[in-house]
Amino acid sequence: MSVGPPPLQSPPEPAVKALNCPKCGAAISLRALGQAVSVVCESCHSILDAKDPHLQILQTFEKLISSDTPLIPLGTRGKVRGTDYEVIGFQRRSIKVDGIRYSWHEYVLFNPYKGFRYLTEYQGHWNDVAVCKEQPVVDTRFSIALEANYLGETYKHFQTADATTDFVLGEFPWQVCVGEQAKLTDYVHPPRVLSREKTAGEVAWSIGEYLEGKDVWSAFHLRGSPPEAIGVYENQPSPVGPDIRQLWMAFTAFVIGLFILMIGFETQTKKEPVFQASYQLNPGQASGEASFVTDVFELTGRISNVEVATLADVQNNWIYLNCALINQDTGQAWDFGREISYYYGRDSDGSWTEGSTKDSVVVPSVPAGHYYLRIEPETAPLHPRIVYSLEVRRDVPVAGFYGIAFLMLLIPPILVSWRSFSFERSRWSESDHPPAPIFNTENS
Repeated sequence: MSVGPPPLQSPPEPAVKALNCPKCGAAISLRALGQAVSVVCESCHSILDAKDPHLQILQTFEKLISSDTPLIPLGTRGKVRGTDYEVIGFQRRSIKVDGIRYSWHEYVLFNPYKGFRYLTEYQGHWNDVAVCKEQPVVDTRFSIALEANYLGETYKHFQTADATTDFVLGEFPWQVCVGEQAKLTDYVHPPRVLSREKTAGEVAWSIGEYLEGKDVWSAFHLRGSPPEAIGVYENQPSPVGPDIRQLWMAFTAFVIGLFILMIGFETQTKKEPVFQASYQLNPGQASGEASFVTDVFELTGRISNVEVATLADVQNNWIYLNCALINQDTGQAWDFGREISYYYGRDSDGSWTEGSTKDSVVVPSVPAGHYYLRIEPETAPLHPRIVYSLEVRRDVPVAGFYGIAFLMLLIPPILVSWRSFSFERSRWSESDHPPAPIFNTENS
């Protein structure tokens, strides 16, 4: 384990040694002097042995290998997790999946006290990467374990692929080589990714944590804006949070509270019947001339709602009641119309029914006083006689309000769950374990 700097002392400037490339003579600066294993000439891209005082050539190229421009230039300094680091190395690596090659960038960071750290970037997605402090635990019974455990946290297998080093620049703490092959296995537990890298003679584990591009730009004081992130990355944290169960638990708590509130109001309502009467609409009265008023009834107590319930013996017929609840003392009126219809029959599919012989309407916020109903019944011409009854009750519970409140409470968790579901499908669609299609488009 590396030792931190003494208290109240700033870290020293990295020791830099100026040398020349033995192949092309270009100047080379070793920033991680004594700790770098390889260094790449920025002029001819020859890979040199940084441990050799004469910079022995390890790999040369007859033709210039395809270059790449680092988004963070070599020599740039920034602060990562409260520690100053300098970018000393850069490489491009790639994997080939289903005939398509995907490449990403890796940056080598160095601090004389903390040693090496790494940044990776793929299509605008960044990760802060460090070597694992201890060996992760995997199930060795299988060639590729579906889970790995590191520091008490379980990571799910995401992808295994063969990676190729395509381009290198700067200094590296290992023997770097263009064309080098390695088998990479990634396990994810967003926002972290656990990576296993196996080369010919070594297995190395690293742990990475997702970073926003704007945070990288701020840490290294870079100009402009970072490249926009494309798609969903393997360990990118969900925008709705890591666990939506808490949202559903909150929804459940609110629903329980709403139910208790409904029961409380239910027990407080009087459901008091204040008027009941039966009437009939005879043949020849269907034109609406049968308008009449009921007897006067009294509403007492506080302002509350009034329910007017209707029951009619309609059979394959209908009746429409144009009504008004009128305060005898003030003349204030509440107008409403209700239709009661009921039809039945039989066809090739069997028996069927439509409508109902019952209906009710609730008039809200009616003050106490003396009231009567004005009723004007209508129905189809040449109708049979229709008998109907009216019942008026004061202060009744209204379940519809609680249904609306329930739906309003349900909408947020459903929307968040769908967003989380869609995000995770996008994430795992890029893995070795893609989700099954929601709709099967194959012909049966």
